[in-house]
Amino acid sequence: MSTTSLPSYAPSFSRIPSYSAEPQEYEQRLALNRPAHRPAGDFVKQSKGGNVSLRLFAQEDNVSLPVYACGAAVEGAVDLLKTDGVTAVEVKIEGSLRLREVGEGGTTTHKLCLSKETLWSKDTSSEPCPTSLQFSLTLPTTFSDGKDTYPLPPTHDVHMSGVPGFNATIEYGVSASVVKGKASALLQRIGNGTLSTPFVYHPRSRPAVPLPEPMYQSQEMEGFVKSPDWRCWDTTMVARTSGGKDIHCQIYLPSSRVFSITQSIPFHIVFSSSAFSLAAYLPYGPTATILAPNKQFTRIRVLRQSTVDVRNALILGTKTDIWRVDTIGEAEFRHSGDGADWLSFVGEIQLDPSVKIGGFKAGGLSVKDFVEFSMIPPDPVKCPFKEVRLVIPIRLTTDPWSSEGLVLAVAESDISTPSTPSEAQPPM
Repeated sequence: MSTTSLPSYAPSFSRIPSYSAEPQEYEQRLALNRPAHRPAGDFVKQSKGGNVSLRLFAQEDNVSLPVYACGAAVEGAVDLLKTDGVTAVEVKIEGSLRLREVGEGGTTTHKLCLSKETLWSKDTSSEPCPTSLQFSLTLPTTFSDGKDTYPLPPTHDVHMSGVPGFNATIEYGVSASVVKGKASALLQRIGNGTLSTPFVYHPRSRPAVPLPEPMYQSQEMEGFVKSPDWRCWDTTMVARTSGGKDIHCQIYLPSSRVFSITQSIPFHIVFSSSAFSLAAYLPYGPTATILAPNKQFTRIRVLRQSTVDVRNALILGTKTDIWRVDTIGEAEFRHSGDGADWLSFVGEIQLDPSVKIGGFKAGGLSVKDFVEFSMIPPDPVKCPFKEVRLVIPIRLTTDPWSSEGLVLAVAESDISTPSTPSEAQPPM
């Protein structure tokens, strides 16, 4: 083959396109490989005499306790000021779920995890004991109570006082043990010692989809324009008087029903009835009125139900569950429209900042969350409508939805995406 006829080539650097870190308006990001944030601080626990230190790596500065996510590696080091007489150094991670029923006296304890490693032993090493021994123990992602397997539950504590009542505690800890020979212990007046610290297990999760855009107020018919991103739940406020007409209530929530604890939960609501019934309802409505400026009888809340079943038994065909219900979020309403035979409102449910985890189930303990719509009049006899209550199961996550969540699967593999909750109603 002759190369004498091939054209000459001179690269034109003026035609090379420019690049930017973020996509332009006409571009779309297909993948992103951004490393996950790893704290650079150490959590340090020292013995009283300062002879032994337990250092845990990759912690935020000034944390009160170490924090670990799902499947995380507990990494650290055991530092020894003196190694004279040391025969072995061990490190151990353990977790427990303890359920105690007040009144009946039932108690259940489950070991959630137990991992132990010998860092150095005189029996297996010919070298003297080092002054610093590093370790890395990986947390399991599940545990079994002998009947079922569950995701490893987060650090949590809940109790219900009274009889019957209960105490439920989930806790984790890491400990370092320094074993010394008898002669050394007698001379130094220091025997075998264990240095331990609890840690917070905080598995992270985020919704699979973002919060939808608000629904549009219909200009041609009552209520809002239907959208697949929003789902409607119906209930009826029954009139007490013979001449009154029932009020049809429609509550709209995002279809996924999976929400981040860091964001408000949006909702829409429509009341449909005759003009006379709607006027009679207004003093009991979701916004302040002249008749009741400081009272709100129609509410939307987020409720958390914590259920403990210590005995896992049936008595006369009834489960022996004990539960408590807490309000962890309260809605704020805004009037959004009205017509001759309807009223509509929009709003958000603000979650309590003290809520740090979502729902879970572990052994005989379950934590579930619900949105509750209710109208509870102060005087049921005088109110023209009967009390109404509707409960909708939801799931809460630790993190908000992220557009980078799918492409960060490797870097943030410890963040799960819960599915839409079931329709099961709680026994409240």
